[in-house]
Amino acid sequence: MTDDHRHRILQAAARVYAQHGWRGSTTKRIAEEAGVNEVTLFRHFGAKDALLEQMMLHLTEPKEGMTLPAVPGDPAAELEGWVRAHHTEMCARRPFIRQLVSDLQEHPDLHPCATNGPNSATSQLRGYVERLHTMGFVEHHDSTSVADQSAAVTMLMGAVFADSMNRDLMPEMFPQPVDVSLRSYVRFFLRGLGVSLPLATVAASDRDQSSSVPPSPVGSE
Repeated sequence: MTDDHRHRILQAAARVYAQHGWRGSTTKRIAEEAGVNEVTLFRHFGAKDALLEQMMLHLTEPKEGMTLPAVPGDPAAELEGWVRAHHTEMCARRPFIRQLVSDLQEHPDLHPCATNGPNSATSQLRGYVERLHTMGFVEHHDSTSVADQSAAVTMLMGAVFADSMNRDLMPEMFPQPVDVSLRSYVRFFLRGLGVSLPLATVAASDRDQSSSVPPSPVGSE
């Protein structure tokens, strides 16, 4: 089976799963969505469970822009690009992720597949933070403990996940535009770690804040 053929089947499985969940993702539905017969699925992937697990692992493979540089150069720009790429990917996979979360209780064996992507991203971010310390980007090296750094990583990952999963459901929780919010998450993350931001970055953030403040009601002081 060619890579294109395999990719098409895995993408079809993802679409069927997002709509029907684990129980409803039959090999018949997946085969019809992919434009192949069921024999082809069984020949190349075996049972349905193996196909769905391969599909989940395929979706968590790093995409373009979803890796941080081995040598930090501009932490604010690098992290903003990385956060934006992850946010975009999660928004695109929003129905799939929601379905997966709902299936985890009934299918705990899916846990490794479900957490592979988030764990990989978190590990990557922790390594990047360590490199920021090693390369002198942190002004006061001893001002944050290892526990503080770990908490900062968790908070940034949590903020990006919550934004991508809930912005459409609870827009009042996310009053700022997506780009402004993502930039703010990164700015506070770096400041919390003790990384000094370039004046241009601070100025851009200040402009974001001032331009996104709603106007005062007429007649108010």
